[in-house]
Amino acid sequence: MASEKVETIVAGNYLEMEREEGDSKSTKSRLSALFWHGGSVYDAWFSCASNQVAQVLLTLPYSFSQLGMLSGILFQLFYGLMGWFEVLDGLLGKHWRNVGLLFNCTFLLFGSVIQLIACASNIYYINDNFDKRTWTYIFGACCATTVFIPSFHNYRIWSFLGLMMTSYTSWYLTIASFIHGQVEGVKHSGPTKMVLYFTGATNILYTFGGHAVTVEIMHAMWKPQKFKLIYLAATLYVLTLTLPSASAVYWAFGDMLLNHSNAFSLLPRSGYRDTAVILMLIHQFITFGFACTPLYFVWEKFVGVHDTKSVCKRALTRLPVVIPIWFLAIIFPFFGPINSTVGSLLVSFTVYIIPALAHMITFSSPSSRENAVERPPSFLGGWAGVYSMNAFVVGWVLVVGFGFGGWASMLNFIQQINTFGLFTKCYQCPRKA
Repeated sequence: MASEKVETIVAGNYLEMEREEGDSKSTKSRLSALFWHGGSVYDAWFSCASNQVAQVLLTLPYSFSQLGMLSGILFQLFYGLMGWFEVLDGLLGKHWRNVGLLFNCTFLLFGSVIQLIACASNIYYINDNFDKRTWTYIFGACCATTVFIPSFHNYRIWSFLGLMMTSYTSWYLTIASFIHGQVEGVKHSGPTKMVLYFTGATNILYTFGGHAVTVEIMHAMWKPQKFKLIYLAATLYVLTLTLPSASAVYWAFGDMLLNHSNAFSLLPRSGYRDTAVILMLIHQFITFGFACTPLYFVWEKFVGVHDTKSVCKRALTRLPVVIPIWFLAIIFPFFGPINSTVGSLLVSFTVYIIPALAHMITFSSPSSRENAVERPPSFLGGWAGVYSMNAFVVGWVLVVGFGFGGWASMLNFIQQINTFGLFTKCYQCPRKA
């Protein structure tokens, strides 16, 4: 009976979303549905793939210089395929949902901060008339306009365009690096220090931390039962972007990347590079919206305006979410090192430890396994196989990701503060004559 009840609730949610699809087609114009209101499996795939990788494309070569070529490739494959975000609310109960929500919201807050820092870092390589801090002020105001976007349904065209933008940037980095060739006397020394090694590893851990918004993406789907397969396909596509670009840039510039966390800073200026910078700026704006939207929802529900029909009222309510993000981006403009810190302290729990641990505890008793809505596939070894995999994920990420990674990334972050200072005007900017 318990199993039937849970299945009825879950199936009811699915049916409700599917009815929403039919209702939207009857009440909205075809043009609006085409560009604005989406919830199909294709929309979900574009949203997942687009949100999974953004500015981190530009910092992965920096991580390769810390890790070395072989470790960089292996860590990408390992964390990309190991990342697993379970629907804690629907399957594992409200207590695990609340724990996951706490870490998710904190991660999304700093994820938004990173997108804002990346905007200032990138535009500087087109226009250095302003320092990076001034560009942060400007782009903070631009990103604040996301308060007017109601929900993930309304990201259809932006998700598609965002993925095209990251695809262009990835292949620009790859091709431009091969055309440029290796710099004279290039060295590939990594790994040389434990601190650098685990800092680079946690940046890759952060790369695949886009799982934190997957619950909202899944909720926007008309047929959410197809989500897991879609997310796997999105992750595999993302690997075709991250592996070639990071490998090619590291091959061309080697140890120079240790002092250049943004790959754009080493490639010569050209129309192709400027195009990539502009596309990444637009994509970072989109990703900022993706990261902030769940925070907007949580805040709206907290103050009791989530169900209001007034867009302006909801926008005004959302502003207190944007302002702290803007402020934090000005305090800590350390593009690259901040990714590793967020990866070790937040993504390690949000994406890996909490979901795996929750699954282990929730299905530890025979009765819970018998009444489970979803059963593990046989090719994974059933319940015993999944339990063993979860135990490995928890142990590995807790020791390597959070333990060693947290130690290394915090040391590196503190070093940036000591070297450049808080509120620094132009992080890693070349000295002007």
